[in-house]
Amino acid sequence: MGAPPNKYPLLDGIASPADLRRLSPGKLPALAAELRQFLIQSVSTRGGHFAAGLGTVELTIALHYVYDTPRDRLVWDVGHQAYPHKVLTGRRERLHTIKQDGGLAPFPSRAESEYDTFGVGHSSTSISAALGMAVAAARAGDDRRVVAVIGDGAMTAGMAFEALNHAGSLPADLLVILNDNDMSISENVGALSSHFARALSGRVYAHLREGGKKVLRQMPTVWELARRSEEHLKGMVLPGTLFEEMGFNYIGPMDGHDVKALVHTLRNLRKLRGPQFLHVVTRKGKGYAPAEADPIKWHGPGPFDPASGTIFKEKAAGPSYSQVFGQWLCDMAERDPRIIGITPAMREGSGLVEFSKRFPERYFDVAIAEQHAVTFAAGLAAEGLKPVVAIYSTFLQRAYDQLIHDVALQNLPVVFAVDRAGLVGSDGATHQGSYDLSYLRCIPNTVIMAPADENECRQMLYTASTLAGPAIVRYPRGAGPGVAVAAEMAALPLGKAQLRREGKSGLAILAFGALVAPAQEVAERLDATFVNMRFVKPLDEDLIVALAGRHRALVTVEENAAFGGAGSAVGELLASEGLLVPLLELGIPDRFIEHGSREGCLAAAGLDAAALAASIERWWALHGQERLRSAGGS
Repeated sequence: MGAPPNKYPLLDGIASPADLRRLSPGKLPALAAELRQFLIQSVSTRGGHFAAGLGTVELTIALHYVYDTPRDRLVWDVGHQAYPHKVLTGRRERLHTIKQDGGLAPFPSRAESEYDTFGVGHSSTSISAALGMAVAAARAGDDRRVVAVIGDGAMTAGMAFEALNHAGSLPADLLVILNDNDMSISENVGALSSHFARALSGRVYAHLREGGKKVLRQMPTVWELARRSEEHLKGMVLPGTLFEEMGFNYIGPMDGHDVKALVHTLRNLRKLRGPQFLHVVTRKGKGYAPAEADPIKWHGPGPFDPASGTIFKEKAAGPSYSQVFGQWLCDMAERDPRIIGITPAMREGSGLVEFSKRFPERYFDVAIAEQHAVTFAAGLAAEGLKPVVAIYSTFLQRAYDQLIHDVALQNLPVVFAVDRAGLVGSDGATHQGSYDLSYLRCIPNTVIMAPADENECRQMLYTASTLAGPAIVRYPRGAGPGVAVAAEMAALPLGKAQLRREGKSGLAILAFGALVAPAQEVAERLDATFVNMRFVKPLDEDLIVALAGRHRALVTVEENAAFGGAGSAVGELLASEGLLVPLLELGIPDRFIEHGSREGCLAAAGLDAAALAASIERWWALHGQERLRSAGGS
């Protein structure tokens, strides 16, 4: 009986892009088919970002085939689409470990590979970074090329247009590729569009175009007529006038799945000087029918059966915090016609699907534009409406000035539902919500709440909606401890904590948010007093002062950076009151926590149940006895 046939005869021979470049152009379509099949099989075992990568197979092959990577710099935007890039750059055997503890990073990472020239995870950074690289190459006299690949979704962010505006004014040798996978323009894909792309990237066209401009500039009236004629002509047949106006030579749109045409066009573009813009049209989920039919569902699936297209989902014990928020928003919208829901392109992740269907006239997806989302909300609030901004902790970082200047300074009643606060797990350092308490609590006029469970999250969101100024409810990714969510809603007393147990040991543990449950277990084992703090701002100062007066030591626990977080707020209060009580502040340490399971990330930060217990018990054994001796106790 003979050996089974090799499933990936071409792909198996590629350990680096140098091996890829030894293939004849005629073999590239077959390689694309193998690579696509490999991605389907590999991602199906563990899950991961999927549909976007399937759509960039041919583009990735063509880029590494034409450009001398890593000497030529290739910068991916966000990195959802970079799985084919990882496969072709020596990481194929480890792709099944992606997003896992100790496995490949979920996005391009400079620490992982020399082919990952710029670390990403958040959108719309590629053009700015690539422009910086192009300018650096020019200053060094290096003729290497720089390419930025950005999706049509990421192009909605203001940062991308800021970079385009700057790049178009410089003589930098930069190629920006717009990977357009919006199916509404699929009619532009085909022979005619590819013909335009090949023609407009050719040396003859470039020579005539630039040479003609030099001559015509000597005759201002004729030059202006020619410039307008060119704009009108290209505007009729190509959607590139905007990019031409910004100083780019626009090429496209072309079929992003025609690998031979891509190679031909990229070879032409590599020879051209100055800012170039290539528009390619691709299809998310290309080559896998279920993903093509529903690319949103297949953006980042869990493990699935490749044959049937069935995604295996773990049974949740209860609703996620995002679902609790979504239900609360729908309930509030039924009560109050002033409620408006806003998201910067995270409808599914933030739990807004049902709201968008039931209240479409009050639902606004502003695309990847966090700054606009916050100031848009401020404008709504200024006119008497009640906007609710659903936003991830790490994405709110991008709108910090707007939060301070446009919302807090004017004391406008905007509710911020801050999702993915704390350690999110598999998306890694770029998405860990480690800093929101630190960067939010210093802002005047704000109220900040951290729920301990699902029902408390609902009540806090309602509390936030009743306030006359900005209010923030921050909650973690995934499900809570399983507390039933009550249908009724009642506002919590502002700035008041919940004393859950009085201990006799002399230790008091104050917990904020998602770590309340494991921290309470430690308190019960040590017979410590335990408080669910609820409010980060305003703090329950009276309770903290009282606890400091009748306990030998205090411990704070939070899923936020220890520096500047809720524990720091407690320490600042004690210092201002002149209370010299030993204080242990447990939170995320001063380092970036990398990707893995949520449990693995908590363990890496020393915040899982076992580590919390060990840290508190060890510290209490030392400081509790010292304080007892200094007080003259037995």
